[in-house]
Amino acid sequence: MKLEAIRNFVRQKQWLLGLVLVLAASAPLPGLADQDFSQVVARPSPEWLRAGTIYEIYPRDFSAAGNLNGVTAKLDELHRLGVSILWTMPIHPIGEKFRKGEFGSPYSIKDYYAVDPNYGTLDDFKKLVAGAHQRGMKVIMDLVANHTAWDSVMMQHPDFYKQDASGHIIPPVPSWTDVAGLNYASTGLRDYMIAMLKYWIKEADVDGFRCDVAYMVPTDFWEQVRAELTKVKPDLMMLAEAAEKPELLVKAFDLDYSWPLLATMNDVLVRNAPAANIRRVCEKIESQSPRAALHLRMSDDHDEARAVARFGLNGALAASALMFTLDGVPLIYNGMEVGDATESGDPALFDKLNIFWQPKERPQLRGIYHDLIQLRHQYAALRNSRVDWRHNSDETSLVTYLRADDKDQLLVVINFSNRPLTGKVDLKDVDGFAPVKISGLENSGGGQLPAVQLNGFEWRIYHRATPAVAAK
Repeated sequence: MKLEAIRNFVRQKQWLLGLVLVLAASAPLPGLADQDFSQVVARPSPEWLRAGTIYEIYPRDFSAAGNLNGVTAKLDELHRLGVSILWTMPIHPIGEKFRKGEFGSPYSIKDYYAVDPNYGTLDDFKKLVAGAHQRGMKVIMDLVANHTAWDSVMMQHPDFYKQDASGHIIPPVPSWTDVAGLNYASTGLRDYMIAMLKYWIKEADVDGFRCDVAYMVPTDFWEQVRAELTKVKPDLMMLAEAAEKPELLVKAFDLDYSWPLLATMNDVLVRNAPAANIRRVCEKIESQSPRAALHLRMSDDHDEARAVARFGLNGALAASALMFTLDGVPLIYNGMEVGDATESGDPALFDKLNIFWQPKERPQLRGIYHDLIQLRHQYAALRNSRVDWRHNSDETSLVTYLRADDKDQLLVVINFSNRPLTGKVDLKDVDGFAPVKISGLENSGGGQLPAVQLNGFEWRIYHRATPAVAAK
C-alpha cells in the first residue's frame, strides 16, 4: 500500500531508527514486540526463495503498452538477467470512488477475483505465469488484505469493514481516503480472503504472495492463511511488508522487509551518517528476529524516489552491492538494471510514467546486476544467514564483512563515501583472496589486502577457497 501516508510512515521509520542507534545495546528496536524472538527458529523457507532474486514489476509502467502482455514479452530478457522470482504489483481493477490521481492507486482494489481490463485478461495473466515457469522463474502476486476500494464488490458485506460508532465504514488510517479498512473480527471476511487466495493458486498457479502492510493485519489471520494455503501448494512463499513484528516470521511468513536497513542507507548516503551504522542496525535486527530469519534487502522500490535519484548512480551501486552480498533475499525494482530515474512513489504511483529503458550515458548496469545475481547462485556462502562483520581502519566510510561456509569465503569491501580512501581490513590471514570480476565495473585496482584503496563509492568482492579446503 503506497499512499501519501505511507511516505510519512517511512519517514517515521527513519526518525525512529536514528533513535535506535543512540540507545543502549540492550534496548529493543522501536515497534518490536516485547517478546524475545531471538531464541525462536524462523519457519523453514523453500530453497528457491533463499537462492532467489526478486524482481518487482509495476505493469502500468513496465512497458509502453502498460499491460500484462508487455511483461510477458520481456520474460526472456528477465531470464537472461538472472532474476528468479517475479513480483507483480496488484493486477486487479482499481476503484473509482475517491480515486487519487488519473489512474488511481493499484492498492485500491475493486475486485480481488478480477484482472484490471487495462492490464488484460485472466488468460493474459495465466500466460505470464506459465511463461515464467517455463523459464524456471516463480511468480508472486501482490495481496492487499488490509483494505479495498470504496466501490469494491465486497461492500455488499458491510460487516467485512471497519466502522465507527455510528456504523459508517472508515479508512484504515484517516489520511488513506481512497480505501476502506477491512475488519478481521469477521469470520466471513476471513473465509472470503482465504478462498480468494486459493483461487489464484489453483487458477493461475502463482507461487506465493507479497502481503501489503502485513503489520496492520492480525497475525493470527496470517497464520490461518499459511496453514490453509500450504495444503494447496506446500512450497509457496509469503513476503510480509512489515519490519516491526518478528512473530510474523515464526509461522506465517518466509521473509519481511528490512526497512531499518533502508532507512540507515538513506542516512549514510544522503545525510552523511557513519557507515558503521549499517553494521549496527543489521546486528540489532538479527538479535531481535527469529534465528535464520530472512529479510528482503532493497535499496529501491515503488515507495521511494529511485535509488539513483537519492544516492547518485555510484552510490546506488554501492547500496546494491551491500544488498546482494548480505544475508536475505535481494530485490530489483523494475528499471534498476538500466539506471532508470523516472519518478517513483506517490504521487507518481497514481499515474503512468514509463520506465526509460535506454537512458543516456549509463554504464552497463545490466551486466553488474547479472553478475551479482550469478555470484549468489555460484556461492552458497552468500545464501546462508551468517555475516562476519570485520573491523577496519575507517568505519565512518568503510563497511567490511565476510560471507563464508565450509567451501568458500567472500570478503566484501564497500566505500560509502564519495571520497577516495585508503584503509585496512582487520583480517590477519589474507592468503588466496583474489578480486571477483564484475562485468562493466571499473575498479581502481589499488591496494593489497589487508590494505585497500578505493575511489568514492567503490566496492570490491574478494574470493578464496576456505583455507581448510584449500589445504587438502
